[in-house]
This record gives sequence, structure tokens and C-alpha cells, in this order.
Amino acid sequence: MVQELVGAAVGLVGVAGVYAATAARVVKQYERGVVLRLGRLSGGVRGPGFTMVVPVVDRLHKVNMQIVTMPVPAQEGITRDNVTVRVDAVVYFRVVDAANAIIRVEDYRFAVSQMAQTSLRSIIGKSDLDDLLSNREKLNQGLELMIDSPAVGWGVQIDRVEIKDVSLPETMKRSMARQAEADRERRARVINADAELQASRKLAEAAGVMSQQPAALQLRLLQTVVAVAAEKNSTLVLPFPVELLRFLERAQRPADPPPSGDGGTDGEAPATS
Repeated sequence: MVQELVGAAVGLVGVAGVYAATAARVVKQYERGVVLRLGRLSGGVRGPGFTMVVPVVDRLHKVNMQIVTMPVPAQEGITRDNVTVRVDAVVYFRVVDAANAIIRVEDYRFAVSQMAQTSLRSIIGKSDLDDLLSNREKLNQGLELMIDSPAVGWGVQIDRVEIKDVSLPETMKRSMARQAEADRERRARVINADAELQASRKLAEAAGVMSQQPAALQLRLLQTVVAVAAEKNSTLVLPFPVELLRFLERAQRPADPPPSGDGGTDGEAPATS
């Protein structure tokens, strides 16, 4: 009799151990547990730590609450200004309601991925090429709103969306390179023209000062001669002063004839009666 009781006790202990082993669950700190009892949601969301479920009857689904980084495959589309581009992005999201993430959507990761791809193609068609290249912050915010609206019903929150890269056709790259080169050449010409204008103004001011001081012109002439001689040239070019040319021109002019007297010729005395 005693042996039978001991055997029964051992059997009960064994059954209890098996039950405990099959019913015990551990939920990690970054997870939440959703229990479905016979297909229906049972109780609230289980927090981290040790928890128990009814074997065979209950099924525990663990949901990761960490931020998920999901790359969006490159999507090809035509911009509003008829340029074919390939754009890829990355989505940062996390689950905020574990029960809705299990019940309201079959696979929330796949759903977020598909929504991100369709939203990215939609943004490409609504944007210009310049916006994709330079105004990405605004496009990122638009993408975040487009993805977050349906994801709220799935218990998912979109934290951030970033456009990673915009790939252009080779012909467009060459066209943009030529455009940038032409713009740099235009700016270089404007700078050179402005420098010529400033230099001409300074030269005009210098010419005005030298015209008032002839000695300054001679000093400038001597400085030019010294600069030319310092270069060790075999031929020395000496500028001829303009003032000396004018002096020689005045010296070669014929003298004006003296005025003649009334009724007589040069060298003859007037006749008397």
C-alpha cells in the first residue's frame, strides 16, 4: 500500500514537472508576449520575465519591441520632369502595440516593406529631379507620413525614413557635368570682366595723376626699364617719352611771317612825292 502511494506521488511529481516544463515561458526585456487561447486573445500583453501558459490550449507569440532597421529595395521611376531614376531608402520603425501587430496584420514586417516601396515610387513620380538631389529632408518627411498612416492600425510606429541614394542615367550625369562646367566658366568670365573693369579704373586714375606730374611719368619709365633689364634679356626696349615727341613736333613747325606795312613790300621804303 505504501509503495503504491509512493509510486503515485512520484508519478504526480513527474506529471507536474512535465506540465511545468511545457507551460513555463520566458519573455525577454525587449519583447512582449501575446497569448491566444483557442484562437482568441487571452488577457493582456505579457511583460518581460517568467510567465505560464496552458499547454496545448494557449499559444504564446513573442513580439520584438526594438527599433527595426529595414532597407527598402531600389525603386525605379520617372520624375515629374521626365527623368528616369533609381532611389533606395531605409525605414526605422518599432512596434508600439504588440496585440495589434499580431492580430490585425499577418506579417507586419512584410506589410511595412511593401508600403515603403509603394510610397517611394509615389514620391518619385510627384517630385522633380532637383528635389530628389537637394531637398531630401522634405521628401523624407513625406515618406514618413505616407507609411505611418496605415502602419498605425497595425500597432507599428514609423520613427524615421531616409533616402539613401539616387542613381541617374549616364547621359543625365554627363549633361549635369556639362551644365556645371558651363556655370563655372560663366562665373570665371564674370570675375575676369570685373577685374578688368577695376584695373581700368585704377589705370585711369594713375594716368590722371601722372598727367599732372610729369616727373611721375619719368619715374615710371625708369622703373619699367629696370624691370625689363632685370629679366636678363638680350634686347632692351626703351620707351620713347611722349613729351619729347611733342617738343620736337613744335620745334619743326615753320615760324609765322611778320606782318607787312600798308602799300609796300618787305625791305622797300614807301615812295614819296
